[in-house]
Amino acid sequence: MVTAPLLTEAESRMKKALEALKREMSTIRTGRATPSLVENVGVDYYGVTTPLNQMATITAPEARLLVVQPWDRSALPSIEKGILKANLGLNPSSDGAVVRIPIPQPTEERRREYVKIAKRQAEEFKVEVRNFRRDLIERLRAMEKNKEISQDDNRRSQEQLQRITDSYIGQIDSLAATKEAEVMEV
Repeated sequence: MVTAPLLTEAESRMKKALEALKREMSTIRTGRATPSLVENVGVDYYGVTTPLNQMATITAPEARLLVVQPWDRSALPSIEKGILKANLGLNPSSDGAVVRIPIPQPTEERRREYVKIAKRQAEEFKVEVRNFRRDLIERLRAMEKNKEISQDDNRRSQEQLQRITDSYIGQIDSLAATKEAEVMEV
């Protein structure tokens, strides 16, 4: 079928969107300590803003504690300032060798805000997936108009594209529901 590469391309783009959503969702706080909460925090390191994960090892030894071990101990004050500036509601403390970040239990109101953020992100990615579908449908219609594919091929391709789209929309909904459950868990 002439349209198979187009469907493969659309599915690839939708898959990338789903992976991006997973990365976005991992930055939303749940109450458990995960290194992804702070790994992209910008730290002023010798005049250059550097992501924290490029200058330190970040671990979660306990459910409510992150430990940041910089490769250069002279960066400890900068790391603390960067975490405070990121406005994550976290209070880092340094003991001269590592930065410890206790993760407080979020309030009910704060958890509801996190759920709203997760739902907004999921909706943005659903729109992105639908846009991929719309672009491909336009390309299929143009191909049919130019007599590159038949009307039946166009219809079959659109049906297959709709199944692929529905699958990815379902995965996005599932991911959002899972994240909502994690965030609301006390």
